[in-house]
Formats: sequence, C-alpha cells, structure tokens
Amino acid sequence: MNIRIGTRGSALALWQANETSRLLREAGHEPELVIVKTTGDKRHDVSLATIGGKGLFVKELEEALERGEIDLAVHSLKDVPSLIPDTFVLAGFLERADPRDAWLHAEGRSIADLPEGSVIGTSAPRRRAQLLRLFPHLRAEDIRGNVDTRIQKARDGQYSGIILARAGLTRLGRAGEITSTFPVDEMVPAAGQGIVALECLASSERMREVAAAISHEPSATAALTERGVLQRFGTRLDCYSAVAVHYADFKLHAFFSNGERSIDARGTTVDEVYDALVAQGAEEML
Repeated sequence: MNIRIGTRGSALALWQANETSRLLREAGHEPELVIVKTTGDKRHDVSLATIGGKGLFVKELEEALERGEIDLAVHSLKDVPSLIPDTFVLAGFLERADPRDAWLHAEGRSIADLPEGSVIGTSAPRRRAQLLRLFPHLRAEDIRGNVDTRIQKARDGQYSGIILARAGLTRLGRAGEITSTFPVDEMVPAAGQGIVALECLASSERMREVAAAISHEPSATAALTERGVLQRFGTRLDCYSAVAVHYADFKLHAFFSNGERSIDARGTTVDEVYDALVAQGAEEML
C-alpha cells in the first residue's frame, strides 16, 4: 500500500518521518514523504507563543490531511496541542527516546557554576519556570531556530548556555554536544517528549489500522496518560502555560506554574494527579 507521510522539512522532522517510513516499509507498505512548510517554520523573528505556539507546527499538516494530500502526519508529540479537533486522531506512537532535557554549554561548564545574571536560552515556558525554580539567580530568554541554529547561537556567545530535548539531539547525532542531563524530578519533561506521534483522519479506518500496527504500546500508554492530565484542564491551557507531565514505571509527576508560584503533584492515575494539582490551586493559577 502506498502511504503519503506528511512532515515538516527540518532535519529532526525528516528523521521522524524516515523512521516512520522504515517501520511502514518493514510492514509491507510503500511510503513516500510529502514535505509541508508550516507557519512555525517560516516565522523565526518572533517567539512561538506570540504567533500561536507549537500548534503552528501541526495545523498545516492537519489541513493537508483534510485536503487529502497526505495519509499520515508525523509530529513530535510534545508539539501537538492537548486537544485536537474530532476530525483527527493520534493513531500511533513510535518508541520513546530519552525524554529528559539536556544542558549545553560551549565549554562544558556546569549550569550550577554560572554567575548571577547568566542568560539561558529556552523556548519552553515550562523549562523557563523550572529553570528559575532551580537557579533563581539566572535569566531565561527565548530562543528560536532549529537545533543547529540554537547550538551555534550558544557557541557565538548569544547565550551562556541552552536547554534542549535530549531525544532530538540524539536522533540528529548531536548527543556529543550535551554537557549534562537534568533528572526528570528536577526538570519534568513536556508531556509526550521523546515520542513521535502519527496522526490521521478519524474517519480513515485504513490509516488508523496502519498506524496502530507500528505503534509502540508502552510509549502509547505514556503518551495517552501524560496528555490525559493536560486534557483534564480542557481549553484553559494555552501556549503560555508552564505545564509538564511525565509518566514512567506506573508513576506520574506533574509540574504547574504561573510564573509566580510553582506546584508539583505525583500519583499513579490521571485523576489522582489532576485532583492533587487542583487541591494546590492549579485552577486559580490559570
């Protein structure tokens, strides 16, 4: 079966699409890549939050699905909004890579040793909030661009260091750039970090079956559990929300911040963690 895979054109997105292609080919299909230029890729002059957040990396691929130009859309799951239109479904999830966040310093210096006022580059509100909770003497500033661009900005001295997802660095062969890795209890990863999601039209039983056949069940469980916590907040979360959720070994850890106050919740089920967040004032913090 010929399957058109929609993907962004960045190096990391192409890695994800090619890995999906490999799995589909092993399952007896004939995949082809269709590159879609998204708004998130075109606008590097402003922060993602001000132009709609990471959902901009998803929107145009969903529109291509609706137009029938592609059969499957491949995403970094952490870029997919917690609520998607009923028209679409996340039908498969590839095996998760290391979900932790990585610290990169051009000279290999520990983040704990940086002087007061050092500028750290990170584009994620939840990284910014957790960074300043750990190191309140540092400054966090937005950074845009692909992995290579961000690393070069750090080397050029525009930032004292940067924080990126370890999974993306490893998949691009840039793990050697990593100075250290944050434990998940210190910097809780984004929901779905390290997982590749396969999206298709909800009405396409054929594509749902194709995606499910190559899905990695433990990663799918983690994906749905982590996103389940976010989904309990409905539409109240947006691209400015500093929220993180991580599931491993049947345990959930969620982080929530409004910039002034941060809370954590742990448990074994979505309801337990959501209730713990609400009990600590998460609803009022939105």
